[in-house]
Amino acid sequence: MPVTKYKPTSPARRFYDAYDFSDLDKKAPEKALIEGKHSKGGRNHHGRITSRFRGGGHKRTYRILDWKRNKIGVPALVAALEYDPNRTARIALLHYVDGTKTYILAPDGLAKGETIVSSKNADIKSGNAMPLRYIPTGTMIHNIEMKIGKGAQMVRSAGTAAQLMAKDGDYAQVRLPSSEVRLIHLDCRATIGQVSNIQHARVSLGKA
Repeated sequence: MPVTKYKPTSPARRFYDAYDFSDLDKKAPEKALIEGKHSKGGRNHHGRITSRFRGGGHKRTYRILDWKRNKIGVPALVAALEYDPNRTARIALLHYVDGTKTYILAPDGLAKGETIVSSKNADIKSGNAMPLRYIPTGTMIHNIEMKIGKGAQMVRSAGTAAQLMAKDGDYAQVRLPSSEVRLIHLDCRATIGQVSNIQHARVSLGKA
Protein backbone atom coordinates (compact mmCIF):
# COMPACT_ATOMS: atom_id res chain seq x y z
CA MET A 1 0.00 0.00 0.00
CA PRO A 2 1.68 3.26 -1.12
CA VAL A 3 1.86 6.16 1.33
CA THR A 4 1.33 9.74 0.16
CA LYS A 5 3.45 12.61 1.52
CA TYR A 6 2.11 16.17 1.51
CA LYS A 7 3.78 19.54 1.03
CA PRO A 8 4.50 21.26 4.39
CA THR A 9 1.93 24.03 3.96
CA SER A 10 1.49 24.19 7.75
CA PRO A 11 3.39 22.87 10.80
CA ALA A 12 0.95 19.95 11.16
CA ARG A 13 0.92 19.16 7.44
CA ARG A 14 4.70 18.77 7.45
CA PHE A 15 4.50 15.43 9.26
CA TYR A 16 1.24 14.24 7.70
CA ASP A 17 1.10 10.96 5.75
CA ALA A 18 -1.95 9.30 4.23
CA TYR A 19 -2.83 6.15 2.37
CA ASP A 20 -2.81 6.07 -1.39
CA PHE A 21 -5.69 3.77 -2.32
CA SER A 22 -4.61 3.47 -5.96
CA ASP A 23 -4.12 -0.30 -5.74
CA LEU A 24 -7.63 -0.97 -4.38
CA ASP A 25 -10.88 -1.42 -6.29
CA LYS A 26 -13.23 1.56 -6.07
CA LYS A 27 -16.47 -0.39 -5.72
CA ALA A 28 -19.30 -0.82 -3.26
CA PRO A 29 -18.91 -3.84 -0.97
CA GLU A 30 -20.63 -7.10 -1.91
CA LYS A 31 -24.22 -6.65 -0.72
CA ALA A 32 -24.68 -10.23 0.49
CA LEU A 33 -21.51 -10.02 2.60
CA ILE A 34 -22.29 -6.92 4.66
CA GLU A 35 -24.41 -6.16 7.68
CA GLY A 36 -25.25 -3.11 9.76
CA LYS A 37 -22.93 -1.91 12.49
CA HIS A 38 -24.29 0.35 15.19
CA SER A 39 -22.11 2.75 17.14
CA LYS A 40 -22.54 2.36 20.91
CA GLY A 41 -20.96 5.67 21.87
CA GLY A 42 -19.04 4.04 24.71
CA ARG A 43 -22.25 3.02 26.52
CA ASN A 44 -23.07 -0.35 28.08
CA HIS A 45 -26.46 -2.14 28.19
CA HIS A 46 -27.64 0.24 30.94
CA GLY A 47 -26.99 3.25 28.71
CA ARG A 48 -24.23 4.56 30.95
CA ILE A 49 -20.90 5.69 29.50
CA THR A 50 -18.21 3.14 30.42
CA SER A 51 -15.62 4.24 27.81
CA ARG A 52 -15.20 7.99 27.61
CA PHE A 53 -14.62 10.08 24.48
CA ARG A 54 -16.32 7.62 22.14
CA GLY A 55 -18.80 8.81 19.55
CA GLY A 56 -19.13 10.58 16.22
CA GLY A 57 -17.07 9.38 13.28
CA HIS A 58 -18.06 8.06 9.91
CA LYS A 59 -20.85 5.49 9.67
CA ARG A 60 -19.44 2.04 8.91
CA THR A 61 -20.79 -1.12 7.30
CA TYR A 62 -19.42 -4.39 8.64
CA ARG A 63 -17.91 -6.80 6.08
CA ILE A 64 -18.45 -10.50 6.91
CA LEU A 65 -15.13 -12.33 6.53
CA ASP A 66 -14.54 -16.05 6.11
CA TRP A 67 -12.16 -16.93 8.95
CA LYS A 68 -12.52 -20.71 8.59
CA ARG A 69 -11.55 -21.21 4.91
CA ASN A 70 -13.40 -24.55 4.99
CA LYS A 71 -14.28 -24.85 1.29
CA ILE A 72 -11.68 -27.57 0.86
CA GLY A 73 -10.24 -28.08 -2.63
CA VAL A 74 -12.48 -25.50 -4.33
CA PRO A 75 -10.41 -22.92 -6.26
CA ALA A 76 -11.32 -19.26 -5.85
CA LEU A 77 -10.57 -16.27 -8.08
CA VAL A 78 -9.50 -13.02 -6.43
CA ALA A 79 -12.14 -10.69 -7.90
CA ALA A 80 -11.23 -7.50 -6.02
CA LEU A 81 -9.01 -6.02 -3.32
CA GLU A 82 -11.00 -3.66 -1.10
CA TYR A 83 -10.76 -1.29 1.84
CA ASP A 84 -12.33 -2.34 5.14
CA PRO A 85 -12.98 0.47 7.64
CA ASN A 86 -13.26 -2.01 10.51
CA ARG A 87 -9.69 -3.34 10.35
CA THR A 88 -6.15 -2.25 9.56
CA ALA A 89 -5.56 -4.82 6.81
CA ARG A 90 -7.13 -4.96 3.36
CA ILE A 91 -9.68 -7.58 2.32
CA ALA A 92 -10.06 -9.65 -0.84
CA LEU A 93 -13.30 -10.68 -2.52
CA LEU A 94 -13.20 -14.31 -3.66
CA HIS A 95 -15.35 -15.86 -6.39
CA TYR A 96 -15.35 -19.65 -6.00
CA VAL A 97 -15.89 -21.86 -9.04
CA ASP A 98 -19.14 -23.16 -7.47
CA GLY A 99 -20.56 -19.60 -7.43
CA THR A 100 -19.96 -18.76 -3.76
CA LYS A 101 -18.56 -15.34 -2.86
CA THR A 102 -16.64 -14.60 0.34
CA TYR A 103 -14.32 -12.01 1.83
CA ILE A 104 -10.96 -12.99 3.31
CA LEU A 105 -8.10 -11.07 4.87
CA ALA A 106 -5.82 -10.16 1.96
CA PRO A 107 -2.20 -11.30 2.32
CA ASP A 108 0.64 -9.12 1.09
CA GLY A 109 1.40 -9.63 -2.59
CA LEU A 110 -2.00 -11.07 -3.50
CA ALA A 111 -3.13 -9.62 -6.82
CA LYS A 112 -6.47 -9.33 -8.54
CA GLY A 113 -7.03 -12.23 -10.95
CA GLU A 114 -4.99 -14.79 -9.01
CA THR A 115 -6.41 -18.17 -7.99
CA ILE A 116 -6.07 -19.46 -4.43
CA VAL A 117 -7.33 -22.56 -2.68
CA SER A 118 -7.73 -24.06 0.79
CA SER A 119 -6.36 -27.61 0.70
CA LYS A 120 -3.67 -29.75 2.29
CA ASN A 121 -2.33 -30.34 -1.23
CA ALA A 122 -2.13 -26.64 -2.11
CA ASP A 123 1.13 -24.98 -3.15
CA ILE A 124 3.04 -22.97 -0.55
CA LYS A 125 1.81 -19.71 -2.07
CA SER A 126 0.59 -16.52 -0.44
CA GLY A 127 -3.16 -16.75 0.15
CA ASN A 128 -3.47 -20.54 0.20
CA ALA A 129 -4.71 -22.07 3.46
CA MET A 130 -3.98 -25.49 4.94
CA PRO A 131 -3.46 -27.28 8.28
CA LEU A 132 -0.15 -26.62 10.00
CA ARG A 133 0.64 -30.32 9.54
CA TYR A 134 1.28 -29.76 5.82
CA ILE A 135 3.13 -26.44 6.02
CA PRO A 136 6.95 -26.65 5.90
CA THR A 137 8.83 -25.34 8.93
CA GLY A 138 10.20 -21.83 8.53
CA THR A 139 7.18 -20.65 6.51
CA MET A 140 5.65 -17.26 7.30
CA ILE A 141 1.93 -17.61 8.12
CA HIS A 142 -1.03 -15.59 9.39
CA ASN A 143 -4.76 -16.12 10.15
CA ILE A 144 -3.96 -18.90 12.60
CA GLU A 145 -6.60 -21.00 14.35
CA MET A 146 -6.24 -21.66 18.07
CA LYS A 147 -8.91 -24.39 18.18
CA ILE A 148 -9.55 -26.85 15.38
CA GLY A 149 -12.37 -25.63 13.13
CA LYS A 150 -13.11 -22.47 15.15
CA GLY A 151 -11.62 -20.08 12.62
CA ALA A 152 -8.61 -17.78 12.61
CA GLN A 153 -8.01 -15.82 15.82
CA MET A 154 -4.32 -14.89 15.77
CA VAL A 155 -2.07 -12.76 13.53
CA ARG A 156 -4.74 -10.76 11.70
CA SER A 157 -3.44 -7.18 12.02
CA ALA A 158 -1.88 -5.24 9.14
CA GLY A 159 1.68 -6.23 8.26
CA THR A 160 1.96 -9.04 10.81
CA ALA A 161 3.20 -12.58 10.24
CA ALA A 162 4.10 -15.56 12.40
CA GLN A 163 6.69 -18.23 11.67
CA LEU A 164 6.26 -21.98 11.93
CA MET A 165 9.33 -22.98 13.92
CA ALA A 166 9.04 -26.73 14.57
CA LYS A 167 6.68 -29.69 14.88
CA ASP A 168 6.65 -32.06 17.84
CA GLY A 169 4.03 -34.78 18.21
CA ASP A 170 0.58 -33.31 17.59
CA TYR A 171 1.66 -29.71 18.11
CA ALA A 172 3.59 -27.05 16.22
CA GLN A 173 5.75 -24.32 17.69
CA VAL A 174 4.67 -20.98 16.20
CA ARG A 175 6.60 -17.77 16.84
CA LEU A 176 4.17 -14.86 16.98
CA PRO A 177 4.96 -11.24 15.97
CA SER A 178 5.50 -10.50 19.70
CA SER A 179 8.33 -13.13 19.68
CA GLU A 180 6.24 -15.37 21.94
CA VAL A 181 6.37 -19.05 20.93
CA ARG A 182 3.06 -20.88 21.30
CA LEU A 183 2.02 -24.50 20.80
CA ILE A 184 -0.75 -24.89 18.21
CA HIS A 185 -2.32 -28.21 17.21
CA LEU A 186 -1.15 -29.44 13.82
CA ASP A 187 -4.74 -29.78 12.56
CA CYS A 188 -5.40 -26.06 13.04
CA ARG A 189 -5.46 -24.11 9.79
CA ALA A 190 -3.33 -21.14 8.79
CA THR A 191 -2.85 -19.01 5.69
CA ILE A 192 0.48 -18.67 3.91
CA GLY A 193 2.13 -15.25 3.79
CA GLN A 194 2.07 -11.92 5.59
CA VAL A 195 -1.01 -9.77 6.21
CA SER A 196 -1.44 -6.91 3.73
CA ASN A 197 -1.02 -3.16 4.30
CA ILE A 198 2.55 -3.36 5.62
CA GLN A 199 2.83 0.43 5.51
CA HIS A 200 0.14 0.86 8.18
CA ALA A 201 2.66 1.54 10.95
CA ARG A 202 4.30 4.30 8.87
CA VAL A 203 1.21 6.45 8.42
CA SER A 204 1.26 9.53 10.65
CA LEU A 205 -1.60 11.98 11.05
CA GLY A 206 0.79 14.77 12.02
CA LYS A 207 0.92 16.65 15.29
CA ALA A 208 -1.03 19.42 16.94
